[in-house]
Amino acid sequence: FTHVLPPEMVKKCLSRMSGKLSRTVLRRGRGSNPSSLVEYCALTYQEMIVQSGMRPSMSRRGNCYDNAPTESFWGTLKNELIYQRKFATRAEAESAIQEYIEIFYNRMRIHSVLGYEAPAVFAENYFNKRRNAKNLSV
Repeated sequence: FTHVLPPEMVKKCLSRMSGKLSRTVLRRGRGSNPSSLVEYCALTYQEMIVQSGMRPSMSRRGNCYDNAPTESFWGTLKNELIYQRKFATRAEAESAIQEYIEIFYNRMRIHSVLGYEAPAVFAENYFNKRRNAKNLSV
């Protein structure tokens, strides 16, 4: 199933991350779903991305190398959660995936590329260092 996120949901997510997205690249592949590609390229969607401080990115068709981190994440999600259990309903699967990402993957699971810290810990340390450096330079 492919779902297009409603603009309200995207806005809500972006507002929760206010001020923390300045170096974030929002990557969009050129997969097989033309309707989501059209949405990604739409002016209002692009404006939401830019206003949040992110940089939109879309590579040429067939260029998968810039998508390696995303593909790695999906592989990890499938191996650590999806292939380990059966879900009775779509709602159960969505709930388990949300819990995996928000509770385990972002807050507890360590990542070698982040110096063996969880993403939430890494982000907190990063922003604290930036804030401290800014305070010292004033």
